[in-house]
Formats: sequence, C-alpha cells, structure tokens
Amino acid sequence: MAMVWKNKGIMKIKGKNSISSGLYVTATPIGNLGDISIRALELLQSADLIACEDKRVSGKLLSHYDIKKPMISYHDHNANEVMPKLIDALKAGKIIALISDAGTPLISDPGYKLVNACQNENIPVISLPGASAILCALTSAGMPTDNFLFCGFLPPKTVARQKEIRKFENIGVTLVYYESAKRLLSCLKDIKEVLGNRQVAVCRELTKLYEEIRKDSLENLIKHYENSATPKGEIVLVVAPPAKVGGMVDDLDSALKEALKKLTVKEAVAAVTYMTGRKRKEVYKRALELADHE
Repeated sequence: MAMVWKNKGIMKIKGKNSISSGLYVTATPIGNLGDISIRALELLQSADLIACEDKRVSGKLLSHYDIKKPMISYHDHNANEVMPKLIDALKAGKIIALISDAGTPLISDPGYKLVNACQNENIPVISLPGASAILCALTSAGMPTDNFLFCGFLPPKTVARQKEIRKFENIGVTLVYYESAKRLLSCLKDIKEVLGNRQVAVCRELTKLYEEIRKDSLENLIKHYENSATPKGEIVLVVAPPAKVGGMVDDLDSALKEALKKLTVKEAVAAVTYMTGRKRKEVYKRALELADHE
C-alpha cells in the first residue's frame, strides 16, 4: 500500500510559532561555516532538540552562530537505543533537527532509519536542503552531470573494492565515490584496473582553506600520488563515464582497426586504451585477434 505524507511544517522566516512539530532533516556546511541557509539557522534556533553525529563537531557550528540548544548523539552505534527516545519526543510535539557532521543528513549515515520510523508513526519529516559534498564535487569536476551515480564509500580491501567497482563497469554515467585520504592511491589503482584509464577528478577538502581539485587520467593521477606525500582531508572521487567517439559509445574494433592501419600493435593498443578508457589487457587481447585476421 502506498504511503503519502503532506507536511505542514513549512517554515516562515520568523519565530518558533511558525514551525510545526516534526523531524527536520537539516543540511549543514561541509567545511565553510558560511554555507548554511537562513532557513536552517532559523530552525536550529527554534528546535527543542538537535540530533547530531558528534556533539563536539556540531558544537563548533552552533557556537559560531551562538545557538544554545540541547543536543543528543545519534549515529550507527547507538541508533537502536536513541531512536525510540527521539520518536517519543516527536510524538509529544517536539521540534527536532537532524544534522550530520557535515553536509546533508542521510547520505552515508543512519538517518534514513529515523526518517522511516517517523513515517511509520505518521510523524512529519521536513527536509531543509543545503550543502552536499556530492553536488559540490560534481559541479566542480567538469564531468557529465546529466546522469550520475553516487556509490558511497568503497570497501577498504582490494578484492572487495574491485568487486564493488566492477558492478558499474559498463554503465555509461559519471560515478561518484567517497574515499579516505590514506586509501586514495590504492583506490585509484583499483579503479584503473577495473575501469581502465578514465578521467578522474580528485576533489579534496571542498569549501575549506586548502581545497584542491586535481583532474587527470588515472594513469597520471597514480604517478602523481606515488611521488607525493599522502594527502590530507576528505575526498570525493568523480569518475568520468566510458569515453565516447563520434557521439557514440566507443566501438573497440573500429578504433583498433583504424589505429592498426598506421601503428604497430603496441602503439595501437596504447592509443586506443587512452582514447576509450578501456582496460589495456582487453584492448591488447582484441588487437592481437584482429591482427591475426589480417
């Protein structure tokens, strides 16, 4: 059976009296404290309780805007214990703001469980949009944005990570991953192993003082990070879709046949691997097969 909610918690700009009780999924800055909406500040000032991941992290934001409201930690490890308390408070008519350490809640955190529980209890859930590392990276990376897939965090181990990457090997959309700085190099190597030498944007410390976006082929990025100190900060990887030739998804055979007319097998493989973003092993195997037929 379909479920439909009509939220009445639409906020006016002034005063707690204009805010209905309910759960407010509230986006906060991902780095620069100025990236918060007027509506979010109004809600945080009016909330009866703020549910956050880490009180120390959220406390810095609230202190910056001189917001003094009670906070309760809500995260993966205590969700089963804390969720009933939040539901009881909401049933009692309280206004609760749900925030994450940074950005938009529910993106790679347990907030969706609370939202779902509220819906099951017919408690209004209102989303206050704002900063998001995914969208910030996408709009800075210069990759196609008409179709993209957010894939979250990749597994820490190579075998599991390559298996996860392989799920989207043949999907012609931009891929977005979260990754830790210490695993960046090994992650880039695994992406290249599975997806070939695609273009990737490494978006680091977005909106912060040392923001950096480094966009290049995976081959060049791997060389760079092999010869650099381990980067610091939070990272979003934006991976280009498979390369296109003449407006159509690359035809490996056609590309190889053209290249083999003028180049040696080794040269043709290198050129087509770079042009199509396919894996070198795949291109080399097909090049040998085509060369044998000539």
